[in-house]
Amino acid sequence: QVQLVESGGGLVQTGGSLRLSCTASGSIHSINSMSWYRQSPGKQRELVAYIIGTGSTYYAEAVKGRFTISRDNAKNMVYLQMNRLKPEDTAVYYCMSEKLVVAGPSGLYERDFWGQGTHVTVSS
Repeated sequence: QVQLVESGGGLVQTGGSLRLSCTASGSIHSINSMSWYRQSPGKQRELVAYIIGTGSTYYAEAVKGRFTISRDNAKNMVYLQMNRLKPEDTAVYYCMSEKLVVAGPSGLYERDFWGQGTHVTVSS
């Protein structure tokens, strides 16, 4: 199977920086897009940023200019560099890969995968 594992979360003061990492491992044939979502207590999960195979990126308005998403295709990794953090960035951050192509025992198939999440807390 396939697993996505995030790391890099923690506690940081307002204005600080964190770098999140996500590693995809397992029976991966190919990865299309990789995304970062976040969910704050009492709120719905929201898209933060995504990056597709060509390197094109998208950012939510709330993080544009402060966060940068990047990927290392050779290592099946995606990163989220978060700068000038604000208390409202406090959330659990999830890595997600949409339509990841799995090399299964019966052939190739697509599925979405999520990581378990990493906590980011920004103190004021």
